[in-house]
Amino acid sequence: MNDKFYSLLGLAARAGKVKTGDTAVMKDIRSQTLRLVIVAGDASENTQKKFNDKSSYYRVPYRITGTRETLGHALGKGERVTVGITDEGFAKKLISLLDN
Repeated sequence: MNDKFYSLLGLAARAGKVKTGDTAVMKDIRSQTLRLVIVAGDASENTQKKFNDKSSYYRVPYRITGTRETLGHALGKGERVTVGITDEGFAKKLISLLDN
């Protein structure tokens, strides 16, 4: 599961369908352009709650998975705490991989 998930996340990033960083992801949740929000499992409780609440309010699917390091590595960047997926197809497949 993890290898497929992180490979697909990397593919989505190379396709330009990923937003990262608290500010950018929060802005896109509010503008309802995200199809999925992913937060690292080692993010602070405050960060997890903030994104869970905002995602819930705007009805954007929200998942907690991985660590800052694994998310960043999959994206080919440094550590990342929050990741937003803008493409419906990528979001559905990533959710299905996480929920299995």
